[in-house]
Amino acid sequence: MGENKRLAYLGPSGTFTEQALLNQTDLKELELVSVSSIPEVLKRVSDNEADLGFVAIENSIEGSVNITQDTLTFDANLLIQREVVSSIELNLLVKPGTSLDEITTVLSFPHAIAQCKDWLSDNLPNAVTEAANSTADAAKQVSGKSHNTFAAIGTERAADAYGLEILVGGIQDHSDNETRFVLVASDGVPSPTGYDKTSIVVFQDADRPGSLLGILQEFAARSLNLTRLESRPTKKGLGNYCFLIDLEGHISDEVVADCLKNLHVKNGSVKFLGSYPAAGDDNTILDKATVDSEKADSWLDELRGHIGK
Repeated sequence: MGENKRLAYLGPSGTFTEQALLNQTDLKELELVSVSSIPEVLKRVSDNEADLGFVAIENSIEGSVNITQDTLTFDANLLIQREVVSSIELNLLVKPGTSLDEITTVLSFPHAIAQCKDWLSDNLPNAVTEAANSTADAAKQVSGKSHNTFAAIGTERAADAYGLEILVGGIQDHSDNETRFVLVASDGVPSPTGYDKTSIVVFQDADRPGSLLGILQEFAARSLNLTRLESRPTKKGLGNYCFLIDLEGHISDEVVADCLKNLHVKNGSVKFLGSYPAAGDDNTILDKATVDSEKADSWLDELRGHIGK
């Protein structure tokens, strides 16, 4: 990565996005630009005001971050460069000296509030929850309050940044909470590593029986494993959906390329969101589709060798 590259991310200081970003040795050396919303991050990259963007796209508890998915699908033409999976610990942050029974309002990013709903119900049943642009924005707001009735759900880093203390740590309802982030750019597909993912959006020509089955058969026929499949409304009327798909493999793999080609022919519109290194270190499954395809090609070549004999 070039030394002068600008990377936009969801701020202010203390967000989970920033925390995950700073764990990437090469990325934290870039010129980091904090912005106030996920769409603004992606817009900065689309408008060439930033070279890269770093945003949350999926949570293991709450599912997709829809604002990221929808912006990448409908409003931006960007390509994913890598994914980063980060463990999430949510904490109740307050002004020093605040007790639990004083709290009447809890602020945070909606996904963070949803991930703590059981804890909030059990421990602050009468507190009102309010949405903030980010977990760090919530902490920043609480730090500026003149009384101790407000709390934020956020990171340890946010507590340090805004002079708050962690009243209760680890309040997320599930201990194995993880968030997936993606690094995006306006152009470029990383070279294959042997442990890659490809993300696409498939738009249907028409809502007809068996249309989803037809899409899935293209992957099944090639032994391509899907790591994510979900539908999103296309914003063109009720019942009109597109399918967001992550699959194992890289567009440079012949089996993946052939699959995408057939999907494009049969469905009319496929948006390519990128082929990029996958998070993790087990590449045994990812190589299987390519190996099976090569075996099938060899078998077919052998059969064709008998033609005309």
